[in-house]
Amino acid sequence: MTPVEIVIGLLQGLGVSTVFLLVVFVGFCVIVGFTKHRVIGKGSPIVRSLDDRLGSGARYLSPDVPRGPVDQLRTPELSEHSSVHQVP
Repeated sequence: MTPVEIVIGLLQGLGVSTVFLLVVFVGFCVIVGFTKHRVIGKGSPIVRSLDDRLGSGARYLSPDVPRGPVDQLRTPELSEHSSVHQVP
């Protein structure tokens, strides 16, 4: 074997093993991803989250629910803290 054939064989082996590992990894991710789309009932041995086990599901607010402005600097905790440390 010439050194050129050795280098070509080495590159070919690295390429094949890289493609194989990539196919295995992507295939595993796709298969695991598809299992997340099936409905799981209360009696299922597989639990993806606590909501699956309890069966309550997610509850979303409707778009017409009133939401007031939020001022993060005027929370009860910060107001209490600032009134204690005020200088007379």
